[in-house]
Amino acid sequence: MTFFLQLVVTGLAQGMVYALIAIGFVIILKCSEVFNIAQGHFVLMGGYLGYTFLVPLGLPIWAALLLAIATAAVMGMAIERLMLRPLVGQPVLAVVMMTIALSTVLGGLATLIWGAEYKTYHGLLPTLNLTVGAVSIPSESLIGLIVSVVCVALLMLLFRYTKIGLAMRATAEDLQVVQSVGVKVTTVYAVSWIIASVVGVIGGILLGGVSGVNMDLANIGLKAFAVVLLGGVDSIGGSILAGVILGMLENVAAGYLDPLLPGGGLAQVFPFFIMIVVLIFRPYGLFGLARIERV
Repeated sequence: MTFFLQLVVTGLAQGMVYALIAIGFVIILKCSEVFNIAQGHFVLMGGYLGYTFLVPLGLPIWAALLLAIATAAVMGMAIERLMLRPLVGQPVLAVVMMTIALSTVLGGLATLIWGAEYKTYHGLLPTLNLTVGAVSIPSESLIGLIVSVVCVALLMLLFRYTKIGLAMRATAEDLQVVQSVGVKVTTVYAVSWIIASVVGVIGGILLGGVSGVNMDLANIGLKAFAVVLLGGVDSIGGSILAGVILGMLENVAAGYLDPLLPGGGLAQVFPFFIMIVVLIFRPYGLFGLARIERV
């Protein structure tokens, strides 16, 4: 029982990081009706940026995090302005293809700058210990849980109580009405991409602190895609709950099912298995809206 609870608690922490990354998917999707295929590569860049600021530059964790967030904001702004704004009004498929190209470019940059080598910064993160009965949370997982919860709470406050948050929610509901009342949609798009980039980079730093950083981190980031589909592609709250569910299920699968397989590795594909099941039986997710079109 203790082993099971340990897996669930660690999975909860990991799931909150997935949820944070998934919010980047949902924001872009709600505002522009486009799946950002490059979200996993934002996570990859975050992991390598965290390594760069913490190890070669030797910055304290707070300075490294602030610099990584600033870099992510500039990256998101540049991507929206140079690569995506020229495609406003073009077919959705063109924008999706651009995000695929963007993921390739970011992967190439990571290889060019860091050599796609495995990097780690485990010992440089703050040490936090939490033990409840016989269950203890590893320091990196606890930090990831705390930072993810804080970031998700700040984003929810942003969406609910600020003008730009209101504009983003309105744009997601009806683009033409928003334009008719004078809201600058290009600004909404820019902020959406900045937020998606920032949450991806933060998620990459947190995941890199747990498992290290290499090119596979982009694939780990794409697990947030399964989170989005499970929660409902247009539901931020659903993404949070789905992230927690998938994180716990993945960890339990790694603890109980991987030892039964000769090569293991079931946990790596488990979220995508859940994604397939959801698409078959409930394609609009747990909290997504079921759209009915009359012909």
